Amino acid sequence: MTPFSCLPSARNTTSPEAFLLRNPHLHVPKYRYNETQLPKKENLMWMPFQVPTRPYRPILSLTNSKLTQPSASISSFAEAEGEKEQKEGIQLETHDQEDAKTNEDDLPAMAQAFHISSRTASAIAIFIAFAALSLPFFMKSLGQGVSLKTKFLSYATLLFGFYMAWNIGANDVANAMGTSVGSGALTLRQAVLTAAILEFSGALLMGTHVTSTMQKGILVANVFQGKDSLLFAGLLSSLAAAGTWLQVASYYGWPVSTTHCIVGSMVGFGLVYGGAGAVFWSSLARVTSSWIVSPIMGAMVSFLVYKCIRRFVYSAHNPGQAAAAVAPIAVFVGVTGISFAAFPLSKSYAIGLAQALGCGAAGALLVHKIINKQLGHLLVKSTSSSHSEPQENTTQNKNLGLLSDIAGPKGTQLEIVYGVFGYMQVLSACFMSFAHGGNDVSNAIGPLAAALSILQGGSGNEIVIPNDVLAWGGFGIVAGLMMWGYRVIATIGKKITELTPTRGFAAEFAAASVVLFASKLGLPISATHTLVGAVMGVGFARGLNRVRAETVREIVTSWVITIPVGASLAVLYTWILTKLLPNIS
Repeated sequence: MTPFSCLPSARNTTSPEAFLLRNPHLHVPKYRYNETQLPKKENLMWMPFQVPTRPYRPILSLTNSKLTQPSASISSFAEAEGEKEQKEGIQLETHDQEDAKTNEDDLPAMAQAFHISSRTASAIAIFIAFAALSLPFFMKSLGQGVSLKTKFLSYATLLFGFYMAWNIGANDVANAMGTSVGSGALTLRQAVLTAAILEFSGALLMGTHVTSTMQKGILVANVFQGKDSLLFAGLLSSLAAAGTWLQVASYYGWPVSTTHCIVGSMVGFGLVYGGAGAVFWSSLARVTSSWIVSPIMGAMVSFLVYKCIRRFVYSAHNPGQAAAAVAPIAVFVGVTGISFAAFPLSKSYAIGLAQALGCGAAGALLVHKIINKQLGHLLVKSTSSSHSEPQENTTQNKNLGLLSDIAGPKGTQLEIVYGVFGYMQVLSACFMSFAHGGNDVSNAIGPLAAALSILQGGSGNEIVIPNDVLAWGGFGIVAGLMMWGYRVIATIGKKITELTPTRGFAAEFAAASVVLFASKLGLPISATHTLVGAVMGVGFARGLNRVRAETVREIVTSWVITIPVGASLAVLYTWILTKLLPNIS
């Protein structure tokens, strides 16, 4: 074996130098030889080597493989120097590979997650920071014809709102994209780019234009009549407190509810500065009860959805055909429900229902065409093979129950099933991401718009949110998603249980269904908690030991302390702001 034996050679005997001159595109690893062990030049003997019949790979395995030994010996000079030198050999050092691995470990987490260079990651972060600091000067919401003090406070308020929106993007967007990344339906880079476009579009197009200072009915409005300065400080403190806790949770990869963060912050402010009568305690009780209701309902529905997939798709005579037939129906039901419940299509019930049905039919038709185009050759192959196979298990499969343990398909059938559910999961993730941008952006821009209204002479009770503030909140969500979103996505997609396209679709479809129906019925439901419970339910469907208890314990602990931590931080920040800015109005 020669140092060049990893390269393909010509059929005839040739020297490595001549072969490399004829093939300059080949990459040859650089070796470092120990000069003391090199034999004399006249004793060197090149051995002929031949080109393998199979096509060679452009990237040689030697340059990419991770050797377990720090060096490797080559015995091409054994015949000249004897058995002793064969054992000692020429020490082939792998410093280049070790340096590459060390450099990868030294990269920032964002660069490692997206497989980009450290310089590119730094450039993205600097661009976002520059845009966040400079864009408010071009916004009409900064104030027209107001004093310099008011403009400065408006600028600071916009930055507080951006901070909250940034943390919403870093933590909450995993609700839509986490399962798609975990199942392999989307890469992390694809998920972030897709979610960035849809989150911003949802925030700008579907974000509510009217909000109330007392978010979610937590605080009693009459308590703060005539106390605009205190209310302004409380609103900014709530944004800062919720953003701080979201940032801590995102750093550790804990999926927490952004709505609960805002609720906890406003409860702390209202309780300390408005008294016990300033808080709607019944509303607070409904919020805390969602810690139990949301994950249980999500787990139950996802358990049943996944078991139905195994019973009616996996056990079918042709699982691939069964999956292709079920997909348009599931998409029609899901898209229709999401469109009708989440998007304000029309004020008329009949027109809104007709529009939702049209969206569902369009989604089903789109999925049907995509499946036939991308997987049509596999479907034909599976149909021909299924006709040639004996139908031994057809009668047995008819007697299977919903909870029976059914083995999954293999080969071409498995490829079709995963492909079909992968497309369905991506589509559902896109809808959920768009809806999330329109719904949860209010957690950041609601208090932000109220604070701006107080500064500019409004009452703060009901505020019209301008388009530039909606876009500002959408930009904050996208920025947080790009810089830190991968942390919580990894928790939901990989750390709770192992996900495949079928499991990921079951979890996401179940979570979306529970959230939509519960919101219509007025039940206290958190989308984050529901999705975490749905992922756990899919794991339980495969066995209790399929769910990582340690990860679940950390997540539940973060849920329990969200409201107390948010309340404590809001009180602290309000105290600081009232000392620094005693005369805000």
